[in-house]
Amino acid sequence: MAPYVILYLSSVFIAAISQVLLKKEAMKPHKSVIQEYLNPLVVIAYTFFLGTTILSMLAYKGIPLNLGPILETTSYLYITVFGVTIFKEKLTKQKTFALLMIITGIAVYTVGDMIPGLNMVLI
Repeated sequence: MAPYVILYLSSVFIAAISQVLLKKEAMKPHKSVIQEYLNPLVVIAYTFFLGTTILSMLAYKGIPLNLGPILETTSYLYITVFGVTIFKEKLTKQKTFALLMIITGIAVYTVGDMIPGLNMVLI
């Protein structure tokens, strides 16, 4: 199952990179709507999105359906890191707390899956 988890996490990471490409391009002025949507960065970003869809479908061959949304939440971590490093966004106390809650949720879900019967206790 681990290779499929890595495949899914790679898909989520590539999707985050695609979002960065789209945001960088959206910050630039464009002369027309066609130039806004048909330029190399946007085309590459949407090609990446198509690729991530295919990677996710392949990953679901080896991971349970209920694990996908948990792995998908890692995108919040990637996007926050990209926002702080690339776009110089500020990491507020609220964002930090939210990220800690996301990490805690992932950890609780993962530990709950590893220990039989623990999910029933946590619910």
